[in-house]
Amino acid sequence: MSTFSPRAPSVLDFLRKRRSHPSITMAEPGPSADQIKDLLTIAARVPDHGKLAPWRFILFGAAQGEAVGRRLATIHEQRQGPLDEDQRQKELTRFTRAPLVIGVVSTAAEHPKIPVWEQQLSAGAVCMNLVTAAAAAGFASQWLTEWYSFDKEAARFLGAGDNEQFAGFVHVGTPTQAPVERPRPDLSALVSEWSEDN
Repeated sequence: MSTFSPRAPSVLDFLRKRRSHPSITMAEPGPSADQIKDLLTIAARVPDHGKLAPWRFILFGAAQGEAVGRRLATIHEQRQGPLDEDQRQKELTRFTRAPLVIGVVSTAAEHPKIPVWEQQLSAGAVCMNLVTAAAAAGFASQWLTEWYSFDKEAARFLGAGDNEQFAGFVHVGTPTQAPVERPRPDLSALVSEWSEDN
């Protein structure tokens, strides 16, 4: 086994068991400032063709959650018409369920050598690294997009620029219950071997 790539069976075991927690099951405390810096440093260690860092982070703390919810409820009502009480509560609490929400913004742009698609994939890798790092640090984590990632007015309010898009929002907090396992893909239906006759 190469000394340049040492085995890490405990990491493999962790990855086999990693599971997202619904944001509604999260509680205080969230990560400290030092922990957040560490999580973001780990999140940024992703494939990045051209070293463009075509993504950035926006932090939403609990103190901002209610203001965000009020604005999202207003925008959603403008789009969908009057909201019933359940839907209104859902919008109002989007950013208050977890102590910390980290917006991952894709800043992908046309480039002479690096396709936009590769830059967007890098932002997706950031989200996955962030979810995994948070879980490895003992926190509950969940990667969500939701309608406001794709609504231009809402995304702009949340901090995205005119030519930017949210790759997702990673909710981070302390778990209050064990995550529920779900069925996983059947690899036999997803894996094939290439041949010249394909």
